[in-house]
Amino acid sequence: MTGWAAFALERARRGEAVALVSVCAVQGSAPREAGTRMVVTPAETFGTIGGGALEHQAIDQARKLLASEAGHALQANYALQDWPLGPFLSQCCGGHVRLLIERVVDTGWLEAALAFQAAGQDFTIRTDLGPQLAKTVRPDLGQSEAVRALSRDGGYLGAARPPTTEVGALVQREAIARPRLLMFGAGHVGQAVARALAPLPFDLAWFDSRPEFALPATLADETAQFEAIGLAAPASLYLIFTHSHALDYALTRAVLRRGDARYCGLIGSRTKRARFLSRLKAEGLDDTGLTCPIGLTALTGKAPEVIAVGVAAQLLLLVQTPARSEIPA
Repeated sequence: MTGWAAFALERARRGEAVALVSVCAVQGSAPREAGTRMVVTPAETFGTIGGGALEHQAIDQARKLLASEAGHALQANYALQDWPLGPFLSQCCGGHVRLLIERVVDTGWLEAALAFQAAGQDFTIRTDLGPQLAKTVRPDLGQSEAVRALSRDGGYLGAARPPTTEVGALVQREAIARPRLLMFGAGHVGQAVARALAPLPFDLAWFDSRPEFALPATLADETAQFEAIGLAAPASLYLIFTHSHALDYALTRAVLRRGDARYCGLIGSRTKRARFLSRLKAEGLDDTGLTCPIGLTALTGKAPEVIAVGVAAQLLLLVQTPARSEIPA
């Protein structure tokens, strides 16, 4: 999936004017969190900062910036703006959002960001505010905040929305590392789940042994699928819904034998679960790590698209709440 940096760089290389809108601070209720970005050109947008009146105003402000005189030496290529989300914008959120709206002039930092993304490495983007913006891209500094505001003398400003006159720089963290998810089976359910997961923060490896399902999944015979499980990193996630119950069982057994899966999801009814558990118990395997049926149990539909929504939601709840010991059902 194309990200904001790739989109911005590609449009800039075409010679188009490009602006970047970043949520750099929020207080109270807001449609998106700090760190959210949107790319704006005279004719297009990519991404969203939450929609509604705020986004409409941000796009308008970005395009006005792009239409302004960019070549003048004293012309600032950015604006740091505070927006109340109450009556002023006719939004009911009630909070405040600070936006950094900037013209993309130097693309070197975008190229550096893309290099970190391609390497799967977390990184930070430091934006120094002055007569013109200065951007520095470096490996992740380890801070937990999505955006860290620095004073003009380099000190950390801990308030969520310190006065704009005090802000000298913004250090924005980009978390790239994604949990590894191995998925077995590219039938109707597998295809629906893959579509649902495409925009979500998972590193997907998808396998099927049938040539007719080789694309977009990877064609891999059973031996290769077992090898993929054996080579997977600790705490990987697994989804199993092949065309064969015998293969489902063999893959499930291989995952549980590892003993380190963060999630092992098996498609099937409660009857299938009972039969598999009985066989696993007979083989002396610990079945406590098995999730079957998969997905949120509140969603009872059996259409592939419904199953996909339930599975994606279950996995998101799991990876976003790492302290929880139970899989939400």
